[in-house]
Amino acid sequence: MDLELHDQLAVVVGGASGIGRAIAEAFAAEGARVALLDIAPTVEATAREIAGQHHTATLGLVADATDFPALQRAARQVEEQLGPVDHLVYAAGMSCHRGGLPFWNQQPSDWPRMLEVNLLGAVNTTFAFVETFVARRQGTILFIGSVAGQIGSQTDPPYSAAKAGLINFSQCAAKDLAPYGVRVNTLNPGMVDTPLNRGVWAGQMKNLPPEERVDFETWGRQKLQRMVPLNRWQTPEDIANMAVFLASPRARNVTGQTVNVDGGFVMHW
Repeated sequence: MDLELHDQLAVVVGGASGIGRAIAEAFAAEGARVALLDIAPTVEATAREIAGQHHTATLGLVADATDFPALQRAARQVEEQLGPVDHLVYAAGMSCHRGGLPFWNQQPSDWPRMLEVNLLGAVNTTFAFVETFVARRQGTILFIGSVAGQIGSQTDPPYSAAKAGLINFSQCAAKDLAPYGVRVNTLNPGMVDTPLNRGVWAGQMKNLPPEERVDFETWGRQKLQRMVPLNRWQTPEDIANMAVFLASPRARNVTGQTVNVDGGFVMHW
């Protein structure tokens, strides 16, 4: 399917690995140019690998989404080297790895960094690029959220609260940018086998007595059976397929929405 993204420019923050990398690769497979921003020093090598696989222009920059001046500099560098941005994806995120349930297993001191990365990083990113979107009166912005932002996940309350805030900010931004023809949505993964999810498992196991602890595969299988109607993991590619669709003209009337790719994890009756 041609999603009409050829030669457009997509910026993926958090694009060095996991879901972010899968999204960057999906844009490149559609013929888009791709800029990857990430704190990981591997981001430049990842960009080169994607360029070699898909024969499209890429750029990898080390940048911290929690550092607004650094993001502003990165935004200027992207536009200087690759041109104006058409699509912006915020895919950076982290979990506490301490484990909630109950919430006082964590400390108030666990909250600031979680909010800084999962929510304020997205705000910084949007501010760094928004003037280009407004001036050009076109484009899309996508935040990678989580089903935890919809259900009040007890496994990591600060992460859950940050993702809920992200969904709300997405709706505010969508309303403000709609008159300029810019669409803003949130895409919520369910259970994806990523380092973040493994961190959730590790945090939960720390709070259990040794006889109740299980390995990651057992934990995942039990959680899928209990909570996911389709009873299967989602993959980074599943998330990426929806991300590029939402960026495409085929989704031209979709904005301010929270779209779940979660195997049925969250259902609203």
